[in-house]
Amino acid sequence: MPGSVTTVLCVVSALLAVLCQIYLSPLVKVIGLFRTVQTFGLDAAACKYIPELQACEKIVLHQPSGLLYLACSTPESRLAWTPAMDQLNVQGRSNDDYVATYDPTTSKVTRLQLENFNSDQPISVHGMDVVQSTSSGSELFVFVINHRAPPAGQDPRKVGADSVIEVFKTTVAGDRLVHINTVRDPRVIVSPNDVVGEADGKGFFFTNDRGSKISNSYNLFSATTSIGYCHLDHGCKFVALGLYSSNGIVKASTNNTIYVSSNLGGKINVFERQSDNSLLLKDVNEKGQALDNISLDNRDQLWPSAFPKIRDNIENLSKDPHHLASVAAFKISANTGPGSLYGEKYNVEKVSTIKLTKYLQSILEDDGTIVSASTSIVHDSDRGLIFMHGIAAPHLTVCRMLALNQSQD
Repeated sequence: MPGSVTTVLCVVSALLAVLCQIYLSPLVKVIGLFRTVQTFGLDAAACKYIPELQACEKIVLHQPSGLLYLACSTPESRLAWTPAMDQLNVQGRSNDDYVATYDPTTSKVTRLQLENFNSDQPISVHGMDVVQSTSSGSELFVFVINHRAPPAGQDPRKVGADSVIEVFKTTVAGDRLVHINTVRDPRVIVSPNDVVGEADGKGFFFTNDRGSKISNSYNLFSATTSIGYCHLDHGCKFVALGLYSSNGIVKASTNNTIYVSSNLGGKINVFERQSDNSLLLKDVNEKGQALDNISLDNRDQLWPSAFPKIRDNIENLSKDPHHLASVAAFKISANTGPGSLYGEKYNVEKVSTIKLTKYLQSILEDDGTIVSASTSIVHDSDRGLIFMHGIAAPHLTVCRMLALNQSQD
């Protein structure tokens, strides 16, 4: 009998060790439980802050004009009403969420006024995309995730948010958002986080960051998130299911590639769009840190926003927006050098406001003293600027980057 007990204990111990290696160890690395955060790649003297713009979860650059579009709220409202975090105090949400533009040449901030938006409740913005229209050089389509409260009489803590995706149009440097349509499909638009639109103003892909509207906590191990596709004329459908912790989404400008970040997975999933708009997983790029929104600059380089220590970001968003949360960023491009022959598909570089220094698997990183709690990072490669903002951040951070085409060994 003692021998049998010993054998059982050995088997159980072995199984626990395997489970820890497969599930727990990668998660501990991604959330940064034992990570020491440093500050490098940022120079405070090269950065400035725009305090008029607060709590802007998603920022999008209109490259030709240099204008930055931002989906903003207030830090206090984010504490009360952020459905992705099960913060569902509808009485505490802002009545004044907005989309704004920022012109870095003049530092002018413009809040876009909503037109034809006939809703019985205020807009509550989250993810967003801004797309140049194919029919007019001055027309833009703006796709905005709107986390509405549920119908009267329903408790959001029990049923979740009535999230929809709003489609607007505007003009470059305009001060109006003209409402086109509200897309609602609770079966497919479950818990939308980010959106990427089409140039016809009718179609868009989006991520669901959970498998249901209500979750007492993030499911750390189950692949329950998804990607959906909607068209104003044809409705909505799932195009990728069984994903883990989906968050940001961006579409390549020159082909059918779509990139989706996995927050707790610490990776970027690379999909190929099919003729029926379904998505085929083609590649996975591991980053080893929790990721939020991702952007593409006009050199087709990916810029994912990362959380070196996700515990600080949770503290910042759920308890105290003044709590410093560390920030990191990767700059990822397709590897066309000799390493590509040996399976190295991507170059990953440290980002610097002085130079871009090429080190494999290195990053821009800050402990929160220069920039804190960023969920979006955007690079203007033509003008040498990098923009950073976050869902509960106190201001927009703009940093100048010099010698962008240089590197040092």
